[in-house]
Amino acid sequence: MASSKASTVGEYLEELPEDRREVISQVRDVILKNLPKGYEESMNWGMIAYEIPLDRYPDTYNKQPLLYMALAAQKNYYAVYSSGVYMDPLSQSWLKSEFEKADKKLDMGKSCIRFKKLENLPLHVIGEIAAGQPVDEFIDNFEKARKK
Repeated sequence: MASSKASTVGEYLEELPEDRREVISQVRDVILKNLPKGYEESMNWGMIAYEIPLDRYPDTYNKQPLLYMALAAQKNYYAVYSSGVYMDPLSQSWLKSEFEKADKKLDMGKSCIRFKKLENLPLHVIGEIAAGQPVDEFIDNFEKARKK
């Protein structure tokens, strides 16, 4: 599943095969447990999105809620997307270090962490990423990055 047309997280999870639903559900639970107040879970961009609602921050370049993290079951892998890590070279270094400490191989794109099996993903690191930036801090970092 590269992109879903589901309108709710529940619909998204239901359309996944049971084994893939279990993986996504476990990662989702970690994100939700650690996500600071002010972010909302929704379906956007064809995946589960953790965003700052437009009523809190309407000044986005694309008129969409500001995306903090996302989670998806892609065709050949799973992906956790993190705008916070993407915008910050220190966070990227930290992430690489944490994967090494956990003896896991980091497969990372610009803003995504790809994994094929749940055991390839150090869930505590995903929890730390989710908890990493309160809404106001993320907005400040976003605005600084946008000015560059």
